[in-house]
Formats: sequence, structure tokens, C-alpha cells
Amino acid sequence: MDAMNNELKGLVFNIQRYSIHDGTGIRTVIFLKGCPLKCPWCANPESQKAVTPTQWLKNGKIEIIGEWLTVSEVVEEVLKDEIFFRTSGGGVTLSGGEVLTQSVFAQALLREFYELGIHTAIETTGCYSKERLASLCPYLNEILFDLKLMDSEQSKRVIGADINLVKANFELAIGQSEIAVIPRIPLIPSYTVKPDNLIAIIDYLKSLDVKRVHLLPFHQYGSSKYDYLGWDYQLKELPTLLADSLKAIQQMFEAAKLTTVMEGLA
Repeated sequence: MDAMNNELKGLVFNIQRYSIHDGTGIRTVIFLKGCPLKCPWCANPESQKAVTPTQWLKNGKIEIIGEWLTVSEVVEEVLKDEIFFRTSGGGVTLSGGEVLTQSVFAQALLREFYELGIHTAIETTGCYSKERLASLCPYLNEILFDLKLMDSEQSKRVIGADINLVKANFELAIGQSEIAVIPRIPLIPSYTVKPDNLIAIIDYLKSLDVKRVHLLPFHQYGSSKYDYLGWDYQLKELPTLLADSLKAIQQMFEAAKLTTVMEGLA
């Protein structure tokens, strides 16, 4: 680890161990603060907006969300889990927020893990410049790439994302032959699961000869965080999808010859 990378700091709001839904094998997930999007269903609202610590009130106590850590501090903490990576084929995943918000710090972290021979992955929405994503690619084994709303107007209005930029980044990612790229579709009632949106996603993936996709059913696990933050949660009355609906969506993708994995089911 060179001295400059060693002292570089990033804002981390959580380090989650023993994850099995954020990449191959057993993983440690490093959550980085900051995201420019405004997805109404966001399960980590404390990660949104600028790269600055967030304050919330939880169980009558004020808590500060986010800690400035150096690359070396994060690496030292994560290496405590190395035995699980080696035995399961897992590794480290950078998540958020949006990883590309702190792309310089993310690149430094990924480089250190990659050079240690630890499998690396990111979760991204691809909502920043292609240059930011390209800077991470030399140190990545896997990219978990969210595709949400494919209509340009809806994407901009509902979540604040330029779908043309998202597509450009996705196509950059799948062009990296050494990186496994997994598109992930959050299944949000009244939003992403509308038939025209699902068909647009399927057509897009087929046009790029993508073979597999992960489907992420909507849940309410993060809803209490909005109360802690004092924010209005717009989807508190939104029901989760029933098993029959999830099965029908999965069959749509499989009928298009896309291998599907339904993640996060109880």
C-alpha cells in the first residue's frame, strides 16, 4: 500500500459482514455515503445526497451516520474476514449510496483488495460519467448493475437518473471481458414492474446478448429509517408483491432466454 493511498479518506456509513446477496460467495460490504438519485423506494436513505455525515434520531438518541476512514483503516477492518472470502469464493463489495460518488476513494480501496488477491465487486446505478466507472474497472472482478426505469422522462422525473448515461455505463461494463456483470432489477410495484418497463429492460438486455439477470423484490425493511431521519416516506402503504406476481415476472425474463435469480426472498 503506497503512502498516498494509505492516508486517503472516504466517508463510510456501514461495514456489513457475512453478506450472501451482494456478489459471489460470502462478502463484506462497505457502504459509502453519497448518492445523487432520489429513488422513492431507497432502503438506505441515510446514504443519499452529499458526502457528509447525516444525523438521525433513533430510540431517543441522536446518532451520526458516516465516519471518515482511511484506506488502510478500512482494509485492516475487512481483512478480519479474509478466511471467509478464501473458503467461499467471496470477497469485498463496495455499495452505497452510489459508489461512483466517491470514485477516487473507491478506486484506492479496490486497488488494495485486488492486489491482495481478494475478489472485488461494486453495486452501482451507473449515474455518473463513464470516466468514473472506467477508473474502477482495472480493479474489479464483478459489477452488480441496477437497471430501474428505462423511459427517459420517467427515469429523470422519478429517480433523477439520465437513462442514456446509465446505458452508456452498462455497455462500458459489459465490454470488460474480465469482469462479470450482473444486471439487477428492483421490482417496485407501480414503478419498475409495469409491463412496458419490464419489456423495455428485457429487449435492452437481449440486444446486448446478456444471458442472466437478478430480480430484487420490493420490501419495506428500510422504512423505519425515514422516521429516524424525519423524512416523509412516500411508499409506506405500497404492498409487497405476492408470490404469483413474482413468479409471473420471473417467467417473463425466462421466456426471453434470460437466466434469472430472485434475490432476497424470505
